[in-house]
Amino acid sequence: MSYLLELQNTNLSIKEEVVQILDELSEIELKQVIEYVSFLKFRLRIKAISPAPEVSQLAKLYAEFAEEDRQLAEEGMEDYTASLVKEDTK
Repeated sequence: MSYLLELQNTNLSIKEEVVQILDELSEIELKQVIEYVSFLKFRLRIKAISPAPEVSQLAKLYAEFAEEDRQLAEEGMEDYTASLVKEDTK
């Protein structure tokens, strides 16, 4: 919550602030951000279906986002493995 107060006190636009924060994140943190953004996009698409989505529509959306999640997971495995090895050598 205090971060939001800091954001309001700056002269940067929200988009500029987000870009600045993203520039400071590690690759692993950026992958977590993209996963969250993917979730938000999915949630918005679910809300756009009115009044209530049919099972076939939900299945199609889940399949679409499952593929995106699979690709993100595969991309992140190398970094995850490297971080585990690094942790073990400490």
